[in-house]
Amino acid sequence: MLQQTTVAAVGPRYRRFLARFPNADALAAAEWDAVAAEWAGLGYYARARNLHAAARAVVAAGGFPRDAAGLRSLPGIGAYTAAAVAAIAYGEALVPADGNVERVMARIFAVETPLPAAKPRLAVLAQGFMDEADARAAPGDFAQALFDLGATICTPRRPACALCPWLSACAGRAAGIQDSLPVKPAKQARGVLHGVHFLLRDAQGRAGARRRPQPGLFGGMLELPGTAWRDTPWTDAEAMAHAPAPGVNWRDAGDVGHTLTHRELVLRVFAGTVAALPGGLVPVDPGDLPTVFRKMLALG
Repeated sequence: MLQQTTVAAVGPRYRRFLARFPNADALAAAEWDAVAAEWAGLGYYARARNLHAAARAVVAAGGFPRDAAGLRSLPGIGAYTAAAVAAIAYGEALVPADGNVERVMARIFAVETPLPAAKPRLAVLAQGFMDEADARAAPGDFAQALFDLGATICTPRRPACALCPWLSACAGRAAGIQDSLPVKPAKQARGVLHGVHFLLRDAQGRAGARRRPQPGLFGGMLELPGTAWRDTPWTDAEAMAHAPAPGVNWRDAGDVGHTLTHRELVLRVFAGTVAALPGGLVPVDPGDLPTVFRKMLALG
């Protein structure tokens, strides 16, 4: 839950999630709709799909894998997470290379190759510390010490080099280039995706929703019905072909903007009412919708 989400936002949601799914067996036995509802609003919904699938894989295997290779076989677990769990939980001689560790390695060894091309070399350099007896004796402690070093001393801006235990061994500091490392690629502008959605309420004021297909952005989550998302805006005529009910007096309720990691969403909203929601739509609790669709509810 903490991936790209603040601790303040995650705290109560984490406790609620664990209360509903206290272990892998409970999560594996749950239907996807229940998991999706508990994740609504946290973003990065592929995390929830992978977590659900991983729980089922763990139960099917009879327990959690006990090494990095086994952990990587679980959905959603990549090299970094597998190495971190294996080192910290099981004492496997691995160094997980997150952004903090990559920054420390780039500065200590004065690696001037830009990211992301430098990542494989930085990972190899970090793993090289496991050749030292002290690190190998306590892989979890060493990994967490590296995390803390990058987070508190070898920081992205104005690193506190005078406090660093590796000051005398740091090639980046010796060359006076530590502040510029690691070299980052030029930022690329986010692409914009356009779509149209329909806020259809019944006589009781309940909004109708449907399930988004998997995979894809917000895959498997509830949404207000509408068009696909594409690079160019939709005309009114194109959009109305996707309206969820005929004969509705639709009004243009405005646009909703939403920022994703690599994309910007610009979604136009039409609002209307019917006596009863048509087939394919179900009344939705606002809390079960991802944030971008909750924004739409405020428009009408």
